[in-house]
Amino acid sequence: MKVAKFFALAGILSMTAILIFAFSSGNFLEEGSVLLSMPWGIVSLVDLYVGFILFSLWIVYRERIWWHAVVWVILMMLLGFFTGSLYTYLALQNSNGNWKKFWLGKNVDLL
Repeated sequence: MKVAKFFALAGILSMTAILIFAFSSGNFLEEGSVLLSMPWGIVSLVDLYVGFILFSLWIVYRERIWWHAVVWVILMMLLGFFTGSLYTYLALQNSNGNWKKFWLGKNVDLL
């Protein structure tokens, strides 16, 4: 579990740095329109959002309170795997070393 926490923290830190860089030096609307004008830009965004949706389904499955899941999913769609890394780290922390609890969340007692 220590290795997983390490990678989750690395994800949080790297995504924080790259988001700060992008928001401070880029132009989302201009660069986004260029990205969407290219076939591989579209493929990349579809690929990314399929991953966001799949990860979000795991969040919805795990969360005990529905509106917590909704907030996490919205953050996932807006901030990407910064949110995924943060959610993973918190889930690892809250699972107290229990991988079953990490993966299943509220459903841990169902299996």
